Amino acid sequence: MKKNTCVGVALVVGCLALVPQSVGAEEVKSLRGTAEIEAPSLTPEVEKLIPDQKPIKRDFVQQPPLIPHKIDGYTTNATYNKCLSCHSWANYKLANATKISPAHFVDRNGNELASLAPRRYFCTQCHVVQTDAEPLVENTFKSVPALQK
Repeated sequence: MKKNTCVGVALVVGCLALVPQSVGAEEVKSLRGTAEIEAPSLTPEVEKLIPDQKPIKRDFVQQPPLIPHKIDGYTTNATYNKCLSCHSWANYKLANATKISPAHFVDRNGNELASLAPRRYFCTQCHVVQTDAEPLVENTFKSVPALQK
């Protein structure tokens, strides 16, 4: 049985030696053909969102600002947050957007962080899209006097 195995291996090796070297050595071609890759833009283009309406004033001191534009289709998950493409400290000037508050860089123990605090990463847990809808329930709430002007 060993003799048959050795003969089989020798035949395979011998056949491989007879195969021309050009088989399988074709030049790999790109799907774009021979076109060169274009040079990347030096400045990234940031989509500038036009506000749907003017921001509504806040009614109490620690009220999170309302979002004055639509956020339909915005992705916010553990690896990506669309809000940061305009509101991060790196992009807010270019996008003409409100900068994220420094309070968003403090963890639950009061330590200042170099990046956004994990508990502040999901913007829509505090910030909501503003609307001019009529209240669903009657109330007598009045703004804090300092904010009424």
